[in-house]
Order: sequence, then C-alpha cells, then structure tokens
Amino acid sequence: MKLLSWNVNGLRAALGKGCDAFFAQGDFDCICLQETKLQEGLLPLDLPGYTGYMHYAQKKGYSGTAIFTRIEPHSARTGIGVPQFDDEGRAVTLEFPDFWLVTIYVPNSQRGLVRLPFRLEWEAAIREYLGKLQAVKPVVVCGDLNVAAEEIDIHDPKGNRKNAGFSDEERAAFRELKAVGLADVWREANPDTRKYSWWAYWGNARARNLGWRIDYFLVSRPLLPKVLSSDILDQIPGSDHCPVSLDLDL
Repeated sequence: MKLLSWNVNGLRAALGKGCDAFFAQGDFDCICLQETKLQEGLLPLDLPGYTGYMHYAQKKGYSGTAIFTRIEPHSARTGIGVPQFDDEGRAVTLEFPDFWLVTIYVPNSQRGLVRLPFRLEWEAAIREYLGKLQAVKPVVVCGDLNVAAEEIDIHDPKGNRKNAGFSDEERAAFRELKAVGLADVWREANPDTRKYSWWAYWGNARARNLGWRIDYFLVSRPLLPKVLSSDILDQIPGSDHCPVSLDLDL
C-alpha cells in the first residue's frame, strides 16, 4: 500500500505548480495533504479513481487537511473531537481493515512561541485520540508535525533552540507522542542521515539545503515489519515542503 503525505501550502497554488501530474504518476493508494487552505465546496483536485475526504478550517484560506484514497475505507471522520482544534481543520482519519490512517497538521507555535500553550494542548489531545485508536487497531500517522525532533533534523540546531518547531517543549511533546507506541519510520531506517522536508522561502534556503525535517510518517510499532520503504522526496517542487512517502506490505 503506497502512501504519500505533503504539506502543499495551498492546494490551488500547488496545482498551479504541477502537483497533480506528480500525483497521477505516483500510483499512490492514499494521498494525504496538509495546509490545503480550501473552503467547503471548493475541491480543485480531480483525481480519477480517488475519493477525497476533507477537513476545512472555519477561517478562510487557513490550515485544512485532506486524504484522497482509491481504496474505500470502512469509515471516515474529520477532526479529533475537540472543537478548538477541529475548527482549524487539522485532522482526517480513515479506517482500513488492518489500520487507521490519520493525517494531521500540527499547530505552529509561531514567532516568540506565542501559541505554544495552544500547541501543547493539541499535543495532549492528539496523544489521547491516537491512544484510543490504537486500542482498536494499529495506526499510521502522517503530516506536518511542525517539529524537528533531533539536532540532526535541522540545519542550525544551536541558533534555533528557542524557536518554534525546535523548542524544548515541542521536542519533549514529540517524544511523548512516540511513547504511546509510535515509531518514526524514516529515522528508524536512517538513524544517521541528515535530510530535510521544509525550507524557508527566503535566503535561497532550499538551494542551499538549509532546512528542517518536520514532515513524518509514524506507525504503531507492530506495523514496522510491514514497512517496505520510506522516503523524503526532496527533489519534488511545488511547496516550501516536499512530500514524504511510505510503502507498506498490507
């Protein structure tokens, strides 16, 4: 089962840069998107054979998540059951026979960490939500988690120590998330490799590879033996993030 996750930073903008051709060529079973920035009723992506499940933010042009699947799920839901987060369109969950697929867009703590308290409330809520899912069957979680977990995941760890996405609090929350029984698939397979999934638009950062790894696939540990491959597709343009992929023997 081939899965893709990508923060497209505006789906309409990404389509203008040709991401639909990449989707069509990739032969993915599920395409998970974050930061779609769509409103209800607006679905500009037409993928023959796929059904789209969307979670919209109430605020226009903000946040948003989606999963496009060509395998019919047993069930589908949007949100995690907490209104303050669900109003921002941050999660879609599909249930398949052997696992749950959850795509999430984690809140950014913003400059000066002004939204860190909100972010940490989200972290507690998503841990509880995923724990409940795992009590039923394993989970695959993907998306923009807005944290570089380790120093190897960021080009300048010393300079970013107190910045959003690399604060001690956010990194600790990521460790707590993994502690509910999840594995960081790409890092498990590449413990010493430095590779990034997001680059700032300014300073020619992508060309200079001054990036962060903040886009992930996490899986319940019983699924690790089912992993065939995992990749960070850093040559794919179209957003300030690049796609990440996972192939499971399911």
